[in-house]
Amino acid sequence: MRRLVVVDANRCVGCNLCVYACTNRFGFVGVSKSAIAVRSAGGVERGFTVIVCRACKDPPCARACPVDALALRSGGGVVLNPNKCIGCGFCVSACDIGAVMWDHESMKPVICTHCGYCVSFCPHGVIALEEVV
Repeated sequence: MRRLVVVDANRCVGCNLCVYACTNRFGFVGVSKSAIAVRSAGGVERGFTVIVCRACKDPPCARACPVDALALRSGGGVVLNPNKCIGCGFCVSACDIGAVMWDHESMKPVICTHCGYCVSFCPHGVIALEEVV
């Protein structure tokens, strides 16, 4: 089992190629359906913060879901069952690092599947897939 990790956030230049790649993997254009986010930490001088699911062993997002729409993923993190999801947003509020994104069109969460598609688009080696032991 693999999970996405931030190798070195100091290398991030805020290009958002990982964000666009994530959205594109699911057949969309733009950033609204991405499970990864890049935020400025205060301009180019201060760098950027890469926000992605850290594959918690006991994920607060799953505990907060009143309808069990988030199932535990082998190796950590969760998998969303969109048919069960009622769009309450509790999972977004429960995530300590803000890694549960929100799709305003479907009114459902967007959560990283740890597929690694975004990794090959990062020109600076900021993110990588690692094996979960």
